[in-house]
Amino acid sequence: MKKKKIGYFPRPLIKNIAFFGDAAIASSDPVYKDAFEIASVLAKEGFTIVNGGGPGVMQAATLGAESVGGETLAVTFYPKNAPGFEGRYVGNRVDKEIKTNNYIERMFKLLEHADMFIIFKGGTGTISEFGTAWVLAKLYYRHHKPFILYGDFWHEIIDVLKRNMNIDRDELDVFEIVEKKDDILSTVRMLEKKIWRHDHSRCSVCNGEECAFVR
Repeated sequence: MKKKKIGYFPRPLIKNIAFFGDAAIASSDPVYKDAFEIASVLAKEGFTIVNGGGPGVMQAATLGAESVGGETLAVTFYPKNAPGFEGRYVGNRVDKEIKTNNYIERMFKLLEHADMFIIFKGGTGTISEFGTAWVLAKLYYRHHKPFILYGDFWHEIIDVLKRNMNIDRDELDVFEIVEKKDDILSTVRMLEKKIWRHDHSRCSVCNGEECAFVR
């Protein structure tokens, strides 16, 4: 009997990895270079690299993946009356593009079409993506999509949130802070294993139904 796939994390393996970060950085910026190199490493391992189709970190992710012949996917929209948004960037050419109607739809499609996320330094757009990924991971905990916060500055940000907001243990369990690009691949594998270690036969999310994680 085929097992029913339910929950927010319907696939048992991480395949698509989305990159979130600053659209305004130049190719000479260390964050851009790190995003490029991380994308190339992950794409070489067979992961599909997903981004919003813009410049900066998004372009770096695409170019990094393509440098090793990897697969790329962009979720875009062509804004009207939104001068503060970077829009679709002509220098970010991907294998497949999904076009959306507005920023909100674009963000949720990005979250939908990735199995996990890597969040680099960015601005208000990156903050919105980080917050949405975090609350969805909490809501669908153990069927969630994990994420990596890339850069040592994240320690300070998370510490401030822990001290001043109501953040519980489960919310701190859905991500890892990674300071070095060489540690990204091993962290991806580790986050995947954490999901499998949960006893899904007694999962509160499954509610007694057959779960995609129970073999």
